[in-house]
Amino acid sequence: MSRRMPTWTAPGGIRLRFRDVGRGTPVVLLHAFPLDGEMFEPQWTALERRARFIVPDLRGFGGSSLGSVPSEMGAMADDVLALLDHLGVESAVVGGVSMGGYVSLALLRNDPGRVRGLMLADTQTSADDAPGREGRERTAREVLVKGPSSLLPMVDKLLAPGASTELRARVAAWISAGVPEGLAAAQRGMALRPDSRDILARFGGPVLVLVGRDDVLTPPAKARAMVDLVPGAELVEIPGAGHLANLEKPEAFNAALGGLLDRIV
Repeated sequence: MSRRMPTWTAPGGIRLRFRDVGRGTPVVLLHAFPLDGEMFEPQWTALERRARFIVPDLRGFGGSSLGSVPSEMGAMADDVLALLDHLGVESAVVGGVSMGGYVSLALLRNDPGRVRGLMLADTQTSADDAPGREGRERTAREVLVKGPSSLLPMVDKLLAPGASTELRARVAAWISAGVPEGLAAAQRGMALRPDSRDILARFGGPVLVLVGRDDVLTPPAKARAMVDLVPGAELVEIPGAGHLANLEKPEAFNAALGGLLDRIV
């Protein structure tokens, strides 16, 4: 099935580029910092006969415009909810990687009735501590001065040591294509996010937590802590993967996501 990448302007003026691929249970996938929705191509390609994938570029990334700054996670979540309204989708499985996980939890907080199931990959529920917020502000200022190339050292933290040269180059190209203002706004927005343990603990639907076993940014201990909040949540640790497990080990990631789809009523 061919991939559509339309652009839609939300009532607040944010222009969102998104992919709408496949048919079946609606699945919203939300990307990591500092990438865009194209990172989920291995998922929609493998599973498009089982689900309808709605994959936006979050505000300030890819083909989407930047709204008011900083880009708070709740505002990004509201963009996605407005997009679902536009598409006539009442509820969906919602999932994200890293920053996309923060936005998924914000969406769950803003409108829990829209979430049929939840996938949280290589992310966390806790808010930044003071050193973490200070680090994000330094990163935001640096990217505004030096451009997205200042983020290229992140590649070694995003990917496991065994990641291929081809994948490293692909991730570096995504980073280099970023817009400095959007990247800085997202860093500052992530610094403002609240602790989300309360909202996750109250969710009654199916939950899948995935983590690369070699993830140094949000290591497996953080994934286990999330699973402990939700009775019946499934934890999948993926060997040989780092922070971008969906790209590094797509077959294992897709098998776990397919299992979550099997649990959706």
